[in-house]
Amino acid sequence: MLEKLFKDQRVLINAFFDAIDLKQAQAVLDACLQCQGKIVFSGVGKSGIVAEKLATTLTSTGTRAQHMTPTDARHGDIGMLDPADLLVVLSKSGESDELIDLMPLAKMRNVKTIAWVSNPASRLSKLCDLSMELPLKKELCPFDLAPTTSSALQLIFGDILTVALMEKKQFSLDAYAMNHPAGSIGKKLTMHVRDLMLKGDALPLCSADTLLTDALEELSNKRCGCLLIVDEGCLIGIFTDGDLRRLLQKSGSIAGIKLKDVMQTTFSSIGADLLAFDALKLMEGEKRVMMLPVTKGRRLIGLIHLHDILQAGI
Repeated sequence: MLEKLFKDQRVLINAFFDAIDLKQAQAVLDACLQCQGKIVFSGVGKSGIVAEKLATTLTSTGTRAQHMTPTDARHGDIGMLDPADLLVVLSKSGESDELIDLMPLAKMRNVKTIAWVSNPASRLSKLCDLSMELPLKKELCPFDLAPTTSSALQLIFGDILTVALMEKKQFSLDAYAMNHPAGSIGKKLTMHVRDLMLKGDALPLCSADTLLTDALEELSNKRCGCLLIVDEGCLIGIFTDGDLRRLLQKSGSIAGIKLKDVMQTTFSSIGADLLAFDALKLMEGEKRVMMLPVTKGRRLIGLIHLHDILQAGI
C-alpha cells in the first residue's frame, strides 16, 4: 500500500510541474521583488498553516514577511497592512468566505493582492490583482477531500519562490548566519576554525631531525593523532598515527629513523578564519583525514580535529 501511495503522489506532483504556467510564476516573483513593504501571507485551515510556514521561511532568508489569519485580520490585525505591502492568500478552492471577505479590507488600504489557488475560475482568483494557479489533478486522499497533494504543492511553489528571491536579492551566507545564530544551522554558519583549533602548548610539535623513537612521547602525550614537524614556525611536514602503524607493519622497527625520513610533506591545511563546517567538508572529502593543520601562509598556528568539530555539534 505504501509503495503505491508514494508512486501516486509522485505522479500527482509531476503533473503539477508539467502543467504550471512559468510566465504566471514569473509574474508572482516580479510582484514580490517589486514589493517595497512586507509580504503578508494568509490562508484558512491547512492553507493557513502553509502560509505561516512560508512567511517564516521568507523572513529568515532576507525577505520581510508576516503571517496574518483572516479571522484576526477582521479583529484588528488588518492594521498591519500598508499600501507598500503585498497580500498573498492561499486557498485550494479559492472559495473560502473568510478570504473573500478579506479582499475589500485589503483594497480599502490600497494593498496589492495575489491569490494562489488550484481553481483559476474561483471568486478569490477574480477578486485579486494577480492569480497564480497551482495545477492540481486530485488529492492523494482516497476521497479527494483532505488537503494532501494540494498543501504539498503550495509548499513546493512557496519554497521555490523563496529560493528565487534569495538568488535575486543575492542573499549571502553571512546574512543567513545572522538570522540563524542558534542550533545546528547557527553553529555551521558562525563557528570558525579558530574557535575549535588547538594551539600553543597543546600542539604536538617536533623538528625534522628528531628521532621517531624520541617523538613517540610527544605523539602519546598530546593525543592529537599526529606530529607536526616545524622549522622556525613554518609547517614542513606531518606524521600521523596511521603513518606509524604502516611503518611498523612494513619494517618492524623504527630505530634510528628521523621524522624527516618518514614525514608527509604534501598535506592539506586550512585557514583559521574559515568556518569549522568548511574544515569538516574538507576532512570528509576524497582523502578522508581526521585532523587538519591550521596555517597562515606557511606558518603553523593551530590544529583542528574531527572529534572537536563533531563534539561542537556541527
